[in-house]
Amino acid sequence: MLTAKSLFQEIIDNDESFALFCSIAAGGESQGGWENARIAALVPPDERGLAPRIARHGADEDKHGRIFNALMKKRGLKPVPVPSDTDYTMLLERGGIGLAHDRLKADKPLTVQDIVTYLSHSRVTEQRASEQMELLCKHFGDDPGIGRAVKMISNDEDNHLAYCHEELLRFARAGHGRAIQRTLRACALAEIRVYRDVSLAVMAHMSRILGWSRPKAAVLAAGIHAVYAWERFAGWRRMVSLQMPERRDALGGPVTTTAAEFA
Repeated sequence: MLTAKSLFQEIIDNDESFALFCSIAAGGESQGGWENARIAALVPPDERGLAPRIARHGADEDKHGRIFNALMKKRGLKPVPVPSDTDYTMLLERGGIGLAHDRLKADKPLTVQDIVTYLSHSRVTEQRASEQMELLCKHFGDDPGIGRAVKMISNDEDNHLAYCHEELLRFARAGHGRAIQRTLRACALAEIRVYRDVSLAVMAHMSRILGWSRPKAAVLAAGIHAVYAWERFAGWRRMVSLQMPERRDALGGPVTTTAAEFA
């Protein structure tokens, strides 16, 4: 039977597909780490209190990248080149979502609107990350090879999502509510399209590596398109709602866990 667990089990059982999966994940996490570090360095003067939380977010992403690399090393594997059609963060940037890298490379302080854009983009992408890691925890949280890493990353992603909710609500109270909702909606609609395209690309690469039959590949592609159709119709709304999280000040503490502990 074709299930999320059976598909991912195939991927982690094969060295080549596992290396590709971890390389894609590590690349995205490392890119997120760099982006957050630059944003933390460029926070406008009136919002300097937010800088440590943004830096913590970036440190977590860097840590996740190291963990995926460590998981490969543990199996004697090396990172592989990430196909451009699977580069989620690059494709989001090309779609004009979030802050452009040219903006982050310049030594010019960001504006409050830039921070609202960053938090809105993060709220949408962290929703996706939280849901994906929750699914992996459900099926592989007890796996001796990847279970501890999956649980740790999942907890971090939940913290990131909580932080985005709390900070966006703070900015909404300060009068940025309309801009936040506008930006969230644009980010969500762009993200679900990029996620569909990346999912199709990843499945195509995995299909080649694992030798999936044409009917199996077609079923998987149809499933991805069906998810996109649902998200385009109504599912995107879960990415734009804001509510005070149970985890308050989720990024207020220092990073305490190293990648080595989980690999």
